[in-house]
Amino acid sequence: MIRTAHHYFLGLGSNLGDRAANLAQGIEGVGSLPGAKVLAISPVFDSDPVGFTEQPNFLNICLLLSCELKPRDLLAAALALETQAGRVRSSNKNGPRTLDVDLLFWDGGEHRSPELTLPHPRWKERGFVTVPLRHLLQSATLASDPRWDWLRHEILTAPTGGDELRAWQGSTPWRPTPG
Repeated sequence: MIRTAHHYFLGLGSNLGDRAANLAQGIEGVGSLPGAKVLAISPVFDSDPVGFTEQPNFLNICLLLSCELKPRDLLAAALALETQAGRVRSSNKNGPRTLDVDLLFWDGGEHRSPELTLPHPRWKERGFVTVPLRHLLQSATLASDPRWDWLRHEILTAPTGGDELRAWQGSTPWRPTPG
């Protein structure tokens, strides 16, 4: 049986423990899924927490993943990766976490199910998504890929995050995709 690879944009974040190591664990985890390959990674950004502000700052990235999983299966795998990284879910959806893996977009267009909506319904409201995503879409790897022209157009109207988002200067065990 021939499996078709899909392309997904994911957002990863962490604000507990060794944030960069947690992101590295998330990158490695999604890259090890069936038929998966991480194709591009944004620079890392340090962002103020949103909603519940009495918690540490987040490190955030976006990445492009090629993967054989369907959206629902990728969501289940992402939730398992979060749990493996020590994430404890609470009633506070904006609370601290060791690892957060959000599915943002996929090359199949819209997906709607009780547990998942793609595109992510709040992606434009989040500078910690729009800024890394903008960098990724302008990278040499993706700048000329016509599949994402619609998203490049959409992101022009998205917020940039302002003062609550800063380029992170720390070191990482991975390299962002060159711009």
